[in-house]
Amino acid sequence: MEEILELLPGYNCGKCGYQQCRDLAVNMRTADDIGRCPFMGKQQFTKNRKKLKELLKTTVKRLDIVGVIDGLEADFTLAPLEGEPTCREDIHPIDGTELKAGDFVRYRPLGCPITHFAKVLVSERGMTTIHMVGPQQRLGNEDIEFIDAGICLIFAFDGKIEQGRIPKVAETVKFIPTLCMMQKVHSGIVVGIEDRNIRIEAIDLKVW
Repeated sequence: MEEILELLPGYNCGKCGYQQCRDLAVNMRTADDIGRCPFMGKQQFTKNRKKLKELLKTTVKRLDIVGVIDGLEADFTLAPLEGEPTCREDIHPIDGTELKAGDFVRYRPLGCPITHFAKVLVSERGMTTIHMVGPQQRLGNEDIEFIDAGICLIFAFDGKIEQGRIPKVAETVKFIPTLCMMQKVHSGIVVGIEDRNIRIEAIDLKVW
């Protein structure tokens, strides 16, 4: 990737669809991707363009990110935001269970067979943002009282792209949360992205 980056103009103009040249370098797979940069067609970059074509032929291989349970291919893995223990999730209890910040909750996401344990960060207007705390905290701290929220809808994930390509806003993507016990492919729509930090809404475990 560093070799590819050195051959790009380095203007970070965003005209290729990515925020900076580094993101384009990460996602380059074939010679066709060179055309995403409008400056690579200029005469001053002729030698770089030729070198880049040769480099892409010999060194760039596609990173396969595949779900363990379903065998589906994902666009990227989603890690926690900087300094946080897990990805943030926005959930909504179907039975209307009321939650507040600081609560510990036990629930099952609609479409997932695994019971989840989480700590509530914020809860307002029917939407609850949580961090997963996992079965270890539940089993190791019997003093913690978990509220049973039943089945919950999962509306959104906030996290950081760890491996894979960087998508565009409004794109439908497939991803695997790094701490998902089943390593199952999720899907959703990108509603915000800054560097590698991303928010994905309309989450679906029924990936077509």
